[in-house]
Amino acid sequence: MRDKPVAIIAYGEVQNQRRSGKRPYEFAAEVMEQLLNRTGLKNSDIDGLATHMPTAEAGNTFYTNTMADNLGLQPRWTQLTDIGGCSPMGNIARAAAAIITGQCEMAICLASDSTGTTGVGHRRLGGYRQEFMEPIGFQGPPVAFGLLSHAYDQKYGLNLNALAQLAVTQRNGAIGNENAIEQFRKPITIQDYLTSRVIAEPIRLLDCVMRCDGGNGLLITSTERAKAMGFKNLVYPISYSEITNFDPSDPNPDITETGFSIVGPDVFKKVGMTPSDIDMFHPYDDFLIAVMLQIEQIGFCNRGEGGDFILNTDMSPNGKLPLNTGGGQISAGQPGLGGGGVNLTEAIRQLMGEASGRQVENAKNALVTGIGVIPYFRNWGSSNCMILESS
Repeated sequence: MRDKPVAIIAYGEVQNQRRSGKRPYEFAAEVMEQLLNRTGLKNSDIDGLATHMPTAEAGNTFYTNTMADNLGLQPRWTQLTDIGGCSPMGNIARAAAAIITGQCEMAICLASDSTGTTGVGHRRLGGYRQEFMEPIGFQGPPVAFGLLSHAYDQKYGLNLNALAQLAVTQRNGAIGNENAIEQFRKPITIQDYLTSRVIAEPIRLLDCVMRCDGGNGLLITSTERAKAMGFKNLVYPISYSEITNFDPSDPNPDITETGFSIVGPDVFKKVGMTPSDIDMFHPYDDFLIAVMLQIEQIGFCNRGEGGDFILNTDMSPNGKLPLNTGGGQISAGQPGLGGGGVNLTEAIRQLMGEASGRQVENAKNALVTGIGVIPYFRNWGSSNCMILESS
């Protein structure tokens, strides 16, 4: 995509809420209304629809059809992507392919969920949870990441002060983000992190993401069409890489390894870039240890050096490597399986120069990542990376 055949012309996002009483369709409608108001387009101008499978609608086998009906759309191309937190960004790549091959001209990519209201519904999402994980006390993602953190600590040594610094940096971003969960829009300190309640040792409360209700989305079309329609403030996806079921042949995998060891180098290779060329980093952040693993395996530093890198690198909007400037999911909230759109939307907002008090000056590109599913005794299920570039 280095020749920029497609462009994002607008983004939309609603405020994350702990419990809203709404369904994913309502958030999607609010996001689409923002997109139409921003661009001056009508429903009938949209002929492509990309969605993900939200936890709140996991039992609906006709989710995309239902979404199109609720939004009054008549798409010629549809896509339902179910790779967890990788889905919102994966839908950009899939919509780009559809546009390039003539299957649609203007696609809307939507991510919305209401897990705060409806609950998670693990039993509908994966039989392996109750068959293999719950009987041995493996109760959800915090336990998985607790074990992963122990494995990392034994292999390299885990610097809790580095994780604390990440927590503080991201919370500072959420303070100025009007779409963050309201209760998170207040500062925390290093000591707050270190004394926060242990959830699954060594995972603490402030390591963890909070599931909530919310939604986000974007409009994407061909660059030629975007310019012909008069849109000037564009964001281009210039490189993308994705992997699912990393290292399936190893019966006893090193769970500190992830698909980012493959897609990280690959996303740079495709466009002749290196990590040092990146102006902003917006990693998927369901747990802070996941951010540190990405920093290492994508190539910002060597294995085991993530803690030192974090402590020695200014990651504020004015720093050397701005990171999750809107707070990330940990400090803005994770709207279920639409959570991957939180970091993605912030990256687009920054590249369009619309992040107000937390704006990264002179940023021309951003690296965004996604993570999907934590299976039984395996590396996490999906990993993806995308480089975005401003016009």
